[in-house]
Parts: sequence; structure tokens; C-alpha cells
Amino acid sequence: MQLTGSHAAALAAGLALGTAASLLARRLFRYTPPRVWQFNAPSGGAFASINRPTAGARQAKKLPVGKHPIQLYSEGTPNGVKVTIALEEICDKVPDFDYDAWRQGIGGAQFDSGFVEINPNSKIPAMVDHSTDPPTRVFESGAILLYLAEKFPEAGLLPKSGPVRQEAINWVFWQMGSGPYIGGGFGHFFSYAPEKMEYPINRFTMETKRQLDVLEKQLATHEYIAGDVFTIADIAIWPWYGALALDRLYPGSTEFLDVEKSYPSLVRWAKMLDETRPAVRRGRMVNRSNPEPSNKLYASLPALKERHARSDWSN
Repeated sequence: MQLTGSHAAALAAGLALGTAASLLARRLFRYTPPRVWQFNAPSGGAFASINRPTAGARQAKKLPVGKHPIQLYSEGTPNGVKVTIALEEICDKVPDFDYDAWRQGIGGAQFDSGFVEINPNSKIPAMVDHSTDPPTRVFESGAILLYLAEKFPEAGLLPKSGPVRQEAINWVFWQMGSGPYIGGGFGHFFSYAPEKMEYPINRFTMETKRQLDVLEKQLATHEYIAGDVFTIADIAIWPWYGALALDRLYPGSTEFLDVEKSYPSLVRWAKMLDETRPAVRRGRMVNRSNPEPSNKLYASLPALKERHARSDWSN
């Protein structure tokens, strides 16, 4: 189609106006960092009201202690679910084992003095083992998984020696280093930031898809993350990447990332753990308030705000 002179002029004017508007928007919203950053006000978005550039306790409050040696203080977020899955797996393999799981909220309670004493970083999950003298504090989810796997070898969560043991440890550390790009990067800007911004969403989407492809290639030739057996590597990775594959993490993200078509081996593994391991399903329902009666796999499971005995699942 041939444009007349007036149409061509109008089109050129429109393009020029659009370009000018884009350049103006970039200039208006360009950020020039100061020489020294200062905390003046919350930056906006979810959790902004509690975020500060300082560590330590903000209020005095002791932690409750139950009757079992293992005391967990956590929340039903992916990092917390790692540990409750491991603890439920131990329950299935060690008949006389039990534990207490106290709900430690992340809306400010993580700065209670008692919690800061067991985790100076004020992040869930944190655990205390009262079977030792003095009691042993363990924080960081990967450290807790390794501690539990070695303390309860009969649970079979980590081989005592050999290449599969090291492979599992490799992948636990991979998740600990990679996960923040999913939660603090992609998840934050995709779901929690006060406004949608193209650059950070594109930046962290690229990295998230790269990580998903790492897992896809590994799981295309292995039944589980570290090989042919279920280990703490699966426990560490499933609550984040399995939840993402099953569309449980950030609404709309599974479609946005094209997970079903692009990462079929990851989806296969995520569904397998969800469908075949009762301890995985129970672990997911600890330290949370909302049951899932519409999901047939979870219809018979309560959501346990706190968990103090095996019998809690039948009450």
C-alpha cells in the first residue's frame, strides 16, 4: 500500500512523538545513585514496612519449646517446606522420631530476640537440637538438611559415602546459591514489586529460565536430581522449582515461563514427588493455614499451623 503525503507525514509525526515520549520517560525515571546510600523510607512493595538495613532483635520475646529434641521455628514458604519435608521423611523411616514445628511468621516475628539468638540472620527456617549438651542451633535450610541427613542416616536421605553423596551435596549447594534469583529476583519483580518494570523482569526471567533448563537437562537423564535415589537434593529443590513447575509459586508465572512445553522432565519429576511421596505432601502442609480440599492429593490432609505430634495429621 502506498501512503499519501499527508498519511506519511502523520505516521512520521506519530513515530517521532512515541520516541520522544519514551526518551522523556527514561529521563524522568532515571535513577542516579548518591555517593553514600542512606535509608530514608521504605522502598515499597511487599514486606517493605519491615525491611531495614540493620540486623538484630527488635523486640524481646522468648521462643516456645516443645517436648521433642528437635524444635523447628519456621513458616510454610519454600525454604521452610524443605525442612518439614525432611522431618516427615525421617518420621516415615524412624519409628520413634518426632518433632515440634512452631510457626515463626515473617511479618516481623523473625526479629524476636529468641529467634535472633538461634539465627542472627533473622530468616526462617531455624532449628534447635536439644539432644546435645549444650543444645545445637542450626540455621540456613541447606545446613539443616545436611544436619538432619547425617544425624538420622537410617532415613536414607544422603548416602554415607560415594559419588551419589557428593552429587546430592553439589545440588543442595546449587539450590542455595541459585534460589535467591528466583525468589528475590524473578518472584519479587513479577509478583511483589509496587509496579511492573521491564528491565528487572526480563533480567531475572532470563536467569530463571536458564536455571530451569539446568534442571531440565539433569532430569532428562536421571529419575531424581542426584541420580536414581531420592536425596536431600530433591528436598532442597522441589519446594522452589517443583512449586514453580506445578504453578504454585507465583500466579501466572508457569505460563509466562512456558514451563509445561519447555521443561517436561522437570514437570515429570515435580509431579512424581507430589504424587508418590506422602512425606512430601505432609511437609508441604506444615506451618500454614490453608488446606487444599479441592486437590485430591491433599484433600485428606489438614493444614497445620503448628505441628507437635504424628497424631496431628489425624486430628
